[in-house]
Amino acid sequence: MVEHPKLRRGTLEDIPTLTAVWRRSVEASHHFLTPADIDMLEKEVDDALAGLTVWVAEAEGRVVGFMAMNEDMIEALFIDPGSMGMGLGTRFITLAREMAGLDRPLRVDVNEQNPDGIAFYLARGFVQTGRSETDGMGRPWPLLHLQIAT
Repeated sequence: MVEHPKLRRGTLEDIPTLTAVWRRSVEASHHFLTPADIDMLEKEVDDALAGLTVWVAEAEGRVVGFMAMNEDMIEALFIDPGSMGMGLGTRFITLAREMAGLDRPLRVDVNEQNPDGIAFYLARGFVQTGRSETDGMGRPWPLLHLQIAT
């Protein structure tokens, strides 16, 4: 029987493992990125995680996903490909809604070229509130801005 994943706060020591989960997840879902793009982004992810509130999902002693937040913004939510479809993303959204509080909506940006990610958030009640032609660093990867009332 597979253990139900437990959620816990992330630590700085988790960052290399989380970055590896991020990479596997991105390689499985962000088909618009080249291997060189992923290599470049990996360092940014590593650096960014240190400054965010991170929650980690663990099952059977191994990290199977994580969510990183900055106040009411989900900055990252990635599940290891072998653990997708087990409800972890939904559990992270529930936790994020609790953390965001009742006075403001929960927000997330999703790459427009990631239809599975968009469908995931829309199925959980998020609505599109805007669009940017580029990502936060000005690269040509359009973002959809989504939010859900808490």
